Amino acid sequence: IIMTHGDNNGLVLPPKVAPIQAVVLPIAQHKPGVLDAANAIKERLAAAGLRVKLDDSDNSMGWKCAEYEMKGVPLRVECGPRELEKGECVLVRRTDREKVVVNLTDLETAVAEQLVIVQKQMFDKAKKNLDEHIFEAHSLEEAKSLQEANGGYIKTMWCGELECEMKMKD
Repeated sequence: IIMTHGDNNGLVLPPKVAPIQAVVLPIAQHKPGVLDAANAIKERLAAAGLRVKLDDSDNSMGWKCAEYEMKGVPLRVECGPRELEKGECVLVRRTDREKVVVNLTDLETAVAEQLVIVQKQMFDKAKKNLDEHIFEAHSLEEAKSLQEANGGYIKTMWCGELECEMKMKD
């Protein structure tokens, strides 16, 4: 997972296996109602079956964002006084940092949809990387030169007989 999905900012964990699928980050949590709303969001997401965490620490918003990005949490849920006044929150995907503003009435559905998008983005990127590093060889000499030039994986043609397997193995 680390080698396939990690980037320069840390882990990138697939939502299906991430210990924390979404982290709720209250913005300006010292303002009235923000922390209560963040707790309510956390409880709603947990009730929907998601692995969710609320970070109500005194660390700055920038520190919190960097911390959970480094840990590979697939989705951030940001809520501050302005968003809550409009009945909204902001979802931020770890894979591409795309921000999506959602209505709080659609919270559970929107979070589930974003986690599906993250999972698909991660699969597509890994599949593309794999496909770009598989090379086909029709002889031992071709396999050796492809390996030397490109690295990656070499797909060799095998007739299905033990003799062919032993020849390539040697």
